[in-house]
Amino acid sequence: MLDSVRVLDCGSGIPPAYCTKLLADAGADVVKAEPEAGEQLRRWTASHQDLGDEDGALFRFLHTSKRSVVGLDQRDALLAGADIVVESGDLDVVDVRERFPHLVVVSITPYGRWGPYAQRPATEFTLQAECGSTGARGRPDGPPLHAGGRIGEWVSGTYAAVGAVAALRGARRDGIGEHVDVAMLACMSVTMNTYTTVFAEFLGWPEMRGPARTIEIPSIEPTADGYVGFCTITGQQFRDFLVLIERADLLDDTDFASHLGRTRRMHEALEIIHEWTTKHTTDEIIDLASLMRIPVALIGNGESVTAFDHFVKRGTFVPHPDRDFVQPRVPYKIGGSPSRPFGPSPSLGEHSGAVDWAARDHGSHDGAAPRRLPLDGVRIVDFTAFWAGPAATHMLSALGADIVKIESIQRPDGMRFATTRPPTVDQWWEWGPVFHGANANKRAITLDMNNPEGLDLARRLIAVSDAVIENFTPRVIENFGLTWEAVHAVNPSAVMVRLPGFGLDGPWRDRPGFAQTMEQISGMAWVTGLRDGPPLIPRGACDPLAGMHAVLALLFALEQRERDGEGRLVEVTMVEAALNVAAEQVLEHSAYGVLLGRNGNRGPAAAPQNLYACAGEEEWLALAVATDEHWRSLRSVLSAPTWSRDPALETEAGRRAAHDAIDAELASWCASRPVDDLVDALVAAGVPAARVVNPREIARHPQLRHQRLFESLDHPVVGRHELPSVPFRFASRGDAAWLRRPAPTVGQHNDEVLRELLDLTDDDLERLRANAVIGERPVGL
Repeated sequence: MLDSVRVLDCGSGIPPAYCTKLLADAGADVVKAEPEAGEQLRRWTASHQDLGDEDGALFRFLHTSKRSVVGLDQRDALLAGADIVVESGDLDVVDVRERFPHLVVVSITPYGRWGPYAQRPATEFTLQAECGSTGARGRPDGPPLHAGGRIGEWVSGTYAAVGAVAALRGARRDGIGEHVDVAMLACMSVTMNTYTTVFAEFLGWPEMRGPARTIEIPSIEPTADGYVGFCTITGQQFRDFLVLIERADLLDDTDFASHLGRTRRMHEALEIIHEWTTKHTTDEIIDLASLMRIPVALIGNGESVTAFDHFVKRGTFVPHPDRDFVQPRVPYKIGGSPSRPFGPSPSLGEHSGAVDWAARDHGSHDGAAPRRLPLDGVRIVDFTAFWAGPAATHMLSALGADIVKIESIQRPDGMRFATTRPPTVDQWWEWGPVFHGANANKRAITLDMNNPEGLDLARRLIAVSDAVIENFTPRVIENFGLTWEAVHAVNPSAVMVRLPGFGLDGPWRDRPGFAQTMEQISGMAWVTGLRDGPPLIPRGACDPLAGMHAVLALLFALEQRERDGEGRLVEVTMVEAALNVAAEQVLEHSAYGVLLGRNGNRGPAAAPQNLYACAGEEEWLALAVATDEHWRSLRSVLSAPTWSRDPALETEAGRRAAHDAIDAELASWCASRPVDDLVDALVAAGVPAARVVNPREIARHPQLRHQRLFESLDHPVVGRHELPSVPFRFASRGDAAWLRRPAPTVGQHNDEVLRELLDLTDDDLERLRANAVIGERPVGL
């Protein structure tokens, strides 16, 4: 689908590699421009294997189907012929764009290319502390805990790919390129922090005391033979869970039914749950919970996940082209457009001098003329709910698409009911922070899909739209009769995106699943938590991750439609997006026989790496020494005490071996010092360091304010409030906002949409309301 697109990858590390892998998987010609010594990722394994002359499995997975050239002269020679250039902060963006105005330049850096933090040292570990992710995770009686697996780097690569493809669409239309400035901190703030700033604002910024961190109850619990994962997003799911564990006597305990109540009664709640789960095997529990439609999951890791029957039957894991390890396949299917077969990863400089890219036409554009958004003129019918699907249509709307969200007064989007107001307040369902965050920019109507007239109106909307997207279990939309065949018959040029948890076939096809479920199955939870404790879910990242993969697949399908006019069925599987992001665990076990696991706040990319308690209450320093230079700078800040001058500590291997002793010394050093003073001193010396922030504090972060991540909107019920928007900036848009209208109230645009698009009259609308086909208030409320 991108077979005419040329991509020059000048970046380093996972974010640019995954960004360009996503483009290569769709057919783009990707050339990796490397320094003479090669990209550092070539020598990387999370288990610190001696690779000899071989490239590491992670590099080979991320660089399948790419080519490699070496040297700045090779890189610069290819700029004129490229369509997209991806870089990590080393390219002179202004100069390149002046010389090659047709180019889409994508920068992926920790904080963005400009702003007060642009030159600040950071790692994914310290960014997790800054974005509020670490501060929200862990038991209140233990330390905060980061999410393992460097999820933030994969998240950033995914958003970068979305920005790249959208910008290229606009560049081809307008005849001029774009700069897409992707900030990892911003990407992590909108995926690894679930709208805590919106919750705080809706609640009036109440005073907080004590730890902000929590665990979900129930989540990953011990069984008679291992672990099992639960997810009870809705009140009904938790009530069903109580019946499952044979504690129906607690159904009327309203305190226990709430997340806050169970957190206060954590020890009691866990004792009750474990009393039942430890008497049953994992398989027994999964069978029982599945019958009750409670989201439930096996706990996957790099060894076990490839053997899960669902993935075996769907062919989810495939051999690497060299056939010496397995890897997850591309997490989407586009009908009529087979995925590009994986090609081998290139050896260093294998294609130097052999890439023959003719120079692209620089195009022409009146610099004074305003540029339209990339998806301006595209209309999408949105049947999604909760977060993964709405995250996708939220991005599509920010990029200019007209999103018509369809709910019903019989069953509104369930996220409306995750609210900050009690049922005694009128329109309490309009105060859901996650709903607001994921649904700004959209128009919303209500249609009773169980009513033939409501279903007919939905079909008529599809007939005048460019795409349809839904994220229910497969049976739901099919029970309405809106199969791909039916959609295609109504509108042959419409793209239909289906975003189920587990795919459109296989043994788990009709199981419900949420982000937490995917984190449990994929292995993300397996590498998160204390070494001697249970796995912990990263919490939430899989929803927007799946959503962004859906956005990409839709953009690819629209690209193909422009060539042949045909609509396509797009299947994006939520769990397979998670498996791609967690791929390193499978690669390490498949290639080297190593099972990666939990290690608290330590990690394979830095030593020392940990959190250290500082002076005051709940003040923690996140510190990551990722290079020998970082170590020398840290030692200088410490005033080079005797213990730090041990020659063995000069190397990463030596520091890793002495991690316990180093931690003890650093803990003592931090204990009496203010955390902000330590961060200032370390950052000034070039050492990645950050304060572990309360999740809701990110709204005040100087760099996020500079990038205008938070935008203000006026809502008819909530009033004026801020929402996080899109974690990248287009240079052509300057300071223009991504968000143009607030999240819709229930049925807010019934009259507007049905008149404008379907020519309904006042009499038609009155009759539909009288028959409860449409409405503006949930039934019974």
